[in-house]
Amino acid sequence: MPAPLSPALPHPSARRAVAVLALVSAAALIPLLGPSAALRDTGEAAAPGAGGTGLLRTVLFAALCVPAGEFLCARLVRRVPDAPRAGAPRSLAPWAAVAGFAAALALASVVAAGNLVPDRLDQIDLGGLYRTRDGSLALLEVNAFLAAGVCALSRRPSLRLWPPAAVVVAEALRAHPTTEHGALTGSGLTLVHLTCAALWAGGLPAVLRTVRRWRGVPGAGAALLGLYARVAAVLLAAITATGVWSSLRRMPTDTILGQLTTTAYGRALLAKLLLVAVVATLALMARRRLRHAADPLSACSPARAEVAALCLVVAVSGLLTALPPPIRWS
Repeated sequence: MPAPLSPALPHPSARRAVAVLALVSAAALIPLLGPSAALRDTGEAAAPGAGGTGLLRTVLFAALCVPAGEFLCARLVRRVPDAPRAGAPRSLAPWAAVAGFAAALALASVVAAGNLVPDRLDQIDLGGLYRTRDGSLALLEVNAFLAAGVCALSRRPSLRLWPPAAVVVAEALRAHPTTEHGALTGSGLTLVHLTCAALWAGGLPAVLRTVRRWRGVPGAGAALLGLYARVAAVLLAAITATGVWSSLRRMPTDTILGQLTTTAYGRALLAKLLLVAVVATLALMARRRLRHAADPLSACSPARAEVAALCLVVAVSGLLTALPPPIRWS
């Protein structure tokens, strides 16, 4: 008697594709739908097109993470004893440069239209970009991603890092206008925060792609994961320190607890803190498996979940840039 047929299960690659699609959709919905949820019952008003601006900045931040992560991974590979000669995975930097260029160009058009979402081409004053600080920084980001696309085709990985570095500097200056009290300190904190965040969020996917390529070479993948774990701990400490300092500058200690729940910026910041806590927990799980598990590469499972959580952190970061600045009570 023939055995009953069992329902066919989806192929693992198909399940993985569905999971990635769901993650990308969730990450895109956060900046698109986040402003309305964050602003509810706060009495604050968002700028026109806040959801679209948040989505564009999410794409821009993600485009920064890719070359930074690949650079960090390449440096770590050099420190792996007897690293396999299989070579690095195909670089995603060219695609990241294209996405970053499109996002930066769209954001520059918003600045050229007086920080409003343009409905017609005649509302965009390209010449006006050269006359304002925000416009000059927007043009710098567009040109930097254009240069990143050219450098991504180079065989020298170090060249790929300079254009994204220029974008990080521009973002640090944009986030802290000269009218702000202590603008130089704020820009410095943002510069360190963005640099460490790009290396952290971009480094883990690059390392996991390399470990997968080294499958079958005993010890090499675990060694690379261990090196990344040590660097990630330092990066997380720097991200936490600069993030807390920046938050205290924007929301003084005697008001920060109230603003975390009563302002849109505070709510988004609280969501980001919770996601970072989840990422840190997953990183600890991966590190424990790496040290104590019979198969050190079992650490890849929590590491993949960490990548998913990092994608959501990047999306919330994009949302933060589109929300009204926090209220500073004196």
